Amino acid sequence: MMRPVFLRMIVALTSTAALSGCGYFDSRNAHKAQYEMIGMTSYDLQSCAGIPASTKKLNDTTELWQYDGSMALPTMPADSGFIPVQSAISIYQSALGGGGTTCRMLVRVDHDRVSEVHYTGNDDEYIGTDGICSIITRGCARQRESTMRRVNAGPFGPVSAFHPPRTPPQSGTATYSDQSGKYVPKFSKDDTQPVIQPVK
Repeated sequence: MMRPVFLRMIVALTSTAALSGCGYFDSRNAHKAQYEMIGMTSYDLQSCAGIPASTKKLNDTTELWQYDGSMALPTMPADSGFIPVQSAISIYQSALGGGGTTCRMLVRVDHDRVSEVHYTGNDDEYIGTDGICSIITRGCARQRESTMRRVNAGPFGPVSAFHPPRTPPQSGTATYSDQSGKYVPKFSKDDTQPVIQPVK
């Protein structure tokens, strides 16, 4: 017959492993989507991720689309006697983060194609970064659209659970307005000069 203390240890370790595993794979899936969605058409994006919560037209060729998602935290057993599970998780969250519940996905659409995907919000799970965001991209990951890229997600591929991919270079029309094309930042030690100055 198992002792209660040993049983509590098994429950605590199993719960921690479950949290870690889910966070790790969710983070990899979210970061993989940041690779695979680049280049897909806006129609395909809407087909698999849904209608955006809001959009902002930047110019004739570029828009920003916003998607929001949330996920409830898994319930953990209360502290009891020998194994303080809840206290250990609280200490872990304070030191390393995790335990997020919301994600905002920001998509730059350039000439009706996805050119950039960013995540923001309290979106880290216990292991990895941006894991909550996988709930937004899940439809695209599970049933791929024809305009999505294929990315090697194996152990030697570019996908990581701990950092997003590098932002791809953007076209001039997607990053500069007429105003910003005429002005550039000039950094100097002279505090009396404005940072943004006209191009000379």
